[in-house]
Amino acid sequence: MPVRVRDAEICSAFYPVRADAARAVIAYSGLDVAEILPGKAVCMLLFVDYRDGDLDTYHEFGMAFLVRPPGASGAGGPGDLGRAGVFVHWLPVDQRFTLEAGRTLWGFPKELADIELRLGSPYKRCILRKDDRLVLDMLIKPGVPVPGGAVMAPMDAYTHREGVTRRVPWSVRARGARIRPGGALIRLGNHPIAKELSELGLPKRAMFTTTVSRASMAFGEAAEP
Repeated sequence: MPVRVRDAEICSAFYPVRADAARAVIAYSGLDVAEILPGKAVCMLLFVDYRDGDLDTYHEFGMAFLVRPPGASGAGGPGDLGRAGVFVHWLPVDQRFTLEAGRTLWGFPKELADIELRLGSPYKRCILRKDDRLVLDMLIKPGVPVPGGAVMAPMDAYTHREGVTRRVPWSVRARGARIRPGGALIRLGNHPIAKELSELGLPKRAMFTTTVSRASMAFGEAAEP
């Protein structure tokens, strides 16, 4: 530890969703969503091409939510955002080694899936299938450049597996970052996760999308919060 990713390309979309619906989705974790506005939470969808790292090369898709720190006091609200973490609800990958490592080291909810990434065109595209069923087909259009290199403040990722919620320290350095309002199109399939996304109100306009052409990351040791 830490496990390092030296080069990855990341595409992500951030959606406003009903806080009560998001709470129902992640209730099993014992965590609470952070609200960006009263009654509104954030669901993040992202796809990643891991090109060089300690867990080898692979593709990944993620469904996650901004959450309050465990044990946070008060009624919550926008003030929580400065200390919010990311709860990873679903994390399909296309290689078995990272599947086993992610589950064992951090409790990430990794599953094997068919993840087709098309990153060489103006639109970044992810076609995700699980058990021969389409989950989603997602397009992201890169926006305006973010000047210089960007180092995200260290953020906690949270996982839940076999009845245990864990906190995973996580940091990212981004190069070639772009951002735009909206910027995503989604077609949902007939997989149960697609139904879950539909119940959250997707497809809808994203608040914003981001793309990072070169990212490096570090994942620390998991611990119970």
